Amino acid sequence: MHRQELKAALLAVGSARLTGKDATPYLSSSSAGPGAGGQGSVFFSTSAMRVRFSLSDTSPVEIIHAGEGSATLRYGEIVLSGRLDPVGLHCPEQAYITVSSGCIFNCHYCNVPRLPKRRKSVSEVHAMVDGIKDRINAISITSGVYSDIYEEEDFVCQVVRDLAGFGLPIGVSIYPTEQTPGRLHGLGVKEVKFNLECATPELFKTLCPGHDRDLIIRVLQKSVVLFGRGHVFSNVILGLGETDEEMNACIRELTKLGVIPVIRPLNPIAGFSGSMRPDAERLLRIAGYHERALEEEGLDPRQALTMCVRCRGCDLVPGEPL
Repeated sequence: MHRQELKAALLAVGSARLTGKDATPYLSSSSAGPGAGGQGSVFFSTSAMRVRFSLSDTSPVEIIHAGEGSATLRYGEIVLSGRLDPVGLHCPEQAYITVSSGCIFNCHYCNVPRLPKRRKSVSEVHAMVDGIKDRINAISITSGVYSDIYEEEDFVCQVVRDLAGFGLPIGVSIYPTEQTPGRLHGLGVKEVKFNLECATPELFKTLCPGHDRDLIIRVLQKSVVLFGRGHVFSNVILGLGETDEEMNACIRELTKLGVIPVIRPLNPIAGFSGSMRPDAERLLRIAGYHERALEEEGLDPRQALTMCVRCRGCDLVPGEPL
């Protein structure tokens, strides 16, 4: 099986049972975005790919930990030897930190509004990064919206200003205002991610009440001017009810702006708890559209410094491995 076909098959499941020896140093958890909540996750890697699995006692995928990160993955007839990647914070090789958990918005596909609201202090975030600074090569900051988008942006800017002293590339993904790109660029942030989430305006209006799609498009355009083509990203969830043609159109809308889309398979939680993840065949079809659109616009995900495109655990990203 081709590497991309194999990864698509694993992403279509999205979860794994973790057995064998204690794997505590390799466990990760998420408190922001559509992946928030749950039992945590692990990152399984081979020389050719990295896949993030949510932990589930009922998954058909089993990862057997032999100790010290060495692991074997079994799924039907698939048997892979690989390793569990140690996480920095949330993902391998990065401090990927959620500043504020909980959110004032109520996007239908997201668990974050159902989580207890909590905000990490600037000193707390600093201490988290300081504790792992010798084993990371990037800092990525994301956040819910604790009270309102303007106050959240102000606080994230305080965090970024403090973290600049570590001398690592910083990426930021928050709900933006018109001023967000300029403020973050002025603070030395290297990359930004502002998320469309839905492939069509109609889905966006239904599933993201209170959000402004036109604002996000304008902010993405401004960001490309400041941060450069290929250093601005936008998550788009695959499996919310869009057609392949609509997803392809959204991908090309973003790439023509100089933005790299992050095509994220639906995690069936919150308002989509009864839905199915996209199957491997669809993941591969959309990956083909994605790859061609990036090539046509000269965008190379391998140049990413931070965040999801750098990690590549949750998605099919053209150009793997790093």
